[in-house]
Amino acid sequence: MKKARSPVDLDALPGFHIRRLQQIAVALFLQETEAHGITPVQYAALQTVHDTPGLDQRSLARTIGFDTSTIAGVVDRLEARGWVRRNASPTDRRVRLLTITDEGAALLGAVLPDMLRAQTRMLAPLPAAERTEFMRMLRVLVTANNELSRAPSDAA
Repeated sequence: MKKARSPVDLDALPGFHIRRLQQIAVALFLQETEAHGITPVQYAALQTVHDTPGLDQRSLARTIGFDTSTIAGVVDRLEARGWVRRNASPTDRRVRLLTITDEGAALLGAVLPDMLRAQTRMLAPLPAAERTEFMRMLRVLVTANNELSRAPSDAA
């Protein structure tokens, strides 16, 4: 069967490769951290709560670039596993402030070498001299296009 000619070459589209790289990044993360049972999103949320104790869910979502409805489920799972705790805000009873538990902090310490190994594996195909430049260009693209996201990040 002869393949029809298309006016679009997927291989020339940055979005196609970015989507594939995201799939690869998640696969590598899950391979390396399998023993800990944590996802990349859960890791980002847990690390952010660790770094910013008392952060509310809405701010957590904005910090890591997730919509508020999705982050609620992420926090539910982190809380169910005993890794974070929700506490009522002293100034607004409707707001829940997040703190990491001792178990959550221990998990972060345990998962760190595996998470870093996943990051190293992701960049391994690039020559060492090009890895810093690739990361710089990635940050430029994310920062410049942040407001186009369905869930813009405050960190960008």
